[in-house]
Amino acid sequence: QVQLVESGGGSVEAGGSLRLSCSASGITTSTRCMAWFRQAPGKEREEVAAVTVIGSTHYSYAESVKGRFTISADNAKNTLYLQMNSLKHDDTAMYYCAVGRGAYCFEFDYWGQGTQVTVSS
Repeated sequence: QVQLVESGGGSVEAGGSLRLSCSASGITTSTRCMAWFRQAPGKEREEVAAVTVIGSTHYSYAESVKGRFTISADNAKNTLYLQMNSLKHDDTAMYYCAVGRGAYCFEFDYWGQGTQVTVSS
């Protein structure tokens, strides 16, 4: 049984930092794309950042978080991280980690329950 458990969310003032973690069990994540998504109330879900290994490690970020967020993965621990710096009010959302169907970040088969990030301005 695959399980993804996020942690690290919370409330922070604008300009602050948070580090999200996603612990995966029941699945080997090293051969799959792993990503963070977020969804704010009344808005569509958006992909925030993704990491995958296809020959070499590839990272992708939404334009809105480039230079502020960093995604990383510890395959030995089957854990995905999202370091979020210089947080803005617009970053307020529920954050979800997801594991892809394969190495390419087109489809995602498994999702965590989410962790709330609230940034006060």
